[in-house]
Amino acid sequence: MYSSSKTNNIEDYGIISLMYHRFEENKYPSTNIRIDDFKKHLSIIENSNINFVNPKNFEEELKNNKLQRKILLTIDDGFLSFYENAWPILKKKRIPFILFVSTREVGAYNYMSWDQIKELSKENFVEIGNHSHTHEYLVDESKKLIVDDIKKSISIFKEKLGKNSDFFSYPFGEYSLEFKDIIRSLGFKYALGQHSGVMDETKDFLELPRYPINEKYGEIKRFTSLTKTLPFKFKKVLPEERYLLLSKNPPKVKVEFYENIKNLKSVNCYSNEGNRWRQSNIVFEDAITLNINIDEKFIGERGRINCSLRDPSGYWRWLGIQFVISEK
Repeated sequence: MYSSSKTNNIEDYGIISLMYHRFEENKYPSTNIRIDDFKKHLSIIENSNINFVNPKNFEEELKNNKLQRKILLTIDDGFLSFYENAWPILKKKRIPFILFVSTREVGAYNYMSWDQIKELSKENFVEIGNHSHTHEYLVDESKKLIVDDIKKSISIFKEKLGKNSDFFSYPFGEYSLEFKDIIRSLGFKYALGQHSGVMDETKDFLELPRYPINEKYGEIKRFTSLTKTLPFKFKKVLPEERYLLLSKNPPKVKVEFYENIKNLKSVNCYSNEGNRWRQSNIVFEDAITLNINIDEKFIGERGRINCSLRDPSGYWRWLGIQFVISEK
């Protein structure tokens, strides 16, 4: 097993989580990965002595053995192309992963069937995670509709697989405080978004980050660089509400980091305010509290902020924040 040398002075590598969707469906480049690139990704991970995390041991891995580099592999939606192209590779190598499925789509055209999902679920290195029933833009809906949708998916999970999962993946990575409370109340332990960053034990277990991987962002040079990212540990990000009403857009963003982060004042942040990526105007309120001044409204469906900090080890600390832009 590989451990970092003491000269790195890295106390916690955290867990890097990767999110895939389609495999070798090349007419969908924004959600697809070419299978040859996927094989290269796996080789990079294996040759870098990075361990794949079995989701059944997720919390134990998150809190222990922090000097071991780790990756959690996740696949959203349960497309048939995953079963046909990626599953044989993962099965042969017994690489653990979470497959998140939306129950309404199971068995539909181009999606996996319940028989195929059951085949995967029998393996002790596979977790079938809950991805809602309809996979609609639930964050925009009423509390009752969200509750009914998730309860229906839980009921189908129990009918088809004998139990519901502890893991939930927010459709489109979108959530609000109310949505999080619903997921918590329905018994889920962990919920994953689509904001970039590295998991560690200080993160809210109901808004865990992942790196989305597709043809553009799965390019080998970029993929290699993201395997060298570290947790950016923070106590809180304000506003806590990620569902951004028009009256709150642009938001007043503040991050309170943990103490003893080396070179914290060298952090850089970028946002897509005004519908174009630009460097953010940042000001430290005190030694660990950062104000990220968003000058223009976020436009479109999602507002994003990414902050990065070069660690003395040569790795990068990474923090992604995603807002859902309300039309109200």
